[in-house]
Amino acid sequence: MVKAIIDIDQHTNQILNIVKAQYGLRDKSEAIVAVVKLFEEELLGIQLKPGYLSRIGRDR
Repeated sequence: MVKAIIDIDQHTNQILNIVKAQYGLRDKSEAIVAVVKLFEEELLGIQLKPGYLSRIGRDR
């Protein structure tokens, strides 16, 4: 697990709070992970080569 200190604007903070509430997540870290997974599936899923997915352990 990587720890990071990030600066986000107020709007992004509000969106993360909404995601956190809608998915019943414990904290904003989990909300960020959820948003990134959605982004990966929606926008990058088609673009990622199967060989790369297997190398990073995300076989589909």
